[in-house]
Amino acid sequence: MGVKEKVRLTVSHNPTLESFYCNTTKNPSQSSIDSLCKQTGCSERQVQRWFRRRRNQDRPSLLKKFKEASWRFTFYLLAFIAGLAALIDKPWLYDFKEMWQGFPILTLLPSQYWYYMIELGFYVSLIFSVASDVKRKDFKEQMVHHMATIFLISFSWCVNYIRAGTLIMLLHDSSDYLLESAKIFIYAGWRNTSNYVFFLFATVFIFTRLYIFPFYIIYSTYIYPMTMYSPFFGYYFLNFLMMVLQCLHIFWAILILRMAVRFLSSDEKVEDERSDKEETDESGEEEEGVEKKGVVQNGHAAHNNHRKTE
Repeated sequence: MGVKEKVRLTVSHNPTLESFYCNTTKNPSQSSIDSLCKQTGCSERQVQRWFRRRRNQDRPSLLKKFKEASWRFTFYLLAFIAGLAALIDKPWLYDFKEMWQGFPILTLLPSQYWYYMIELGFYVSLIFSVASDVKRKDFKEQMVHHMATIFLISFSWCVNYIRAGTLIMLLHDSSDYLLESAKIFIYAGWRNTSNYVFFLFATVFIFTRLYIFPFYIIYSTYIYPMTMYSPFFGYYFLNFLMMVLQCLHIFWAILILRMAVRFLSSDEKVEDERSDKEETDESGEEEEGVEKKGVVQNGHAAHNNHRKTE
């Protein structure tokens, strides 16, 4: 898709600046820059450029983001197709009351077993790969989501909430692959395609996570069981995890709406607000060059006007 590795400028080794970067802050204040200039003998421009390049070195490359988004898109799409195939002929997909018919003695089908194991394995792998994955601004919320999902999958398996668990996983997979595909098109530079896919994702996300999940899924796990058996620890713990997920859904829905509003108001391309954007290495020099160019051009214009007047 035309995504290539961008060559980045590396910083020269400077123990003083490196120590300040690692131990104090990656974004020094003006007073800190002045102090570092005195310690290193560098100019203010050189110190600013050093920190700019050093921050860029720590940011994941565009190609790495593209690879990660492609892998997650592949998994979420295949998981959604597999989950749909496993549940398409099940009555509880269309009538949520059927989730509890015969509980707690429910037959475990092979398709449900593999669907559970694959989903659980994937989310466990995300915990282990967090050190190498692209770190985003909602890192803490992502970790809470992964842990809540692992507990939800594991606990629903132990207490035989299999039918409810498969519905929850299918609901989440229905929008995740759209988000990853939107990222792929952003990284590839396909602006219009990424915008259309993003709005499709936003629609599906809000409909499934803010409407179906709370008003149908949570309702069916919180209200229906009360009419069939006495609540026990598993009942309360499951619904607690569901509420945690719903709070995260609201948090991410706010980010999505902010991105959509900004796009509609300014007609700019949709970008992931959670991503850490790369800084232009020579931004300071470019700004100064523009200012100088403007002064020269204005000087020539004034001189020409003076000659015309004469």
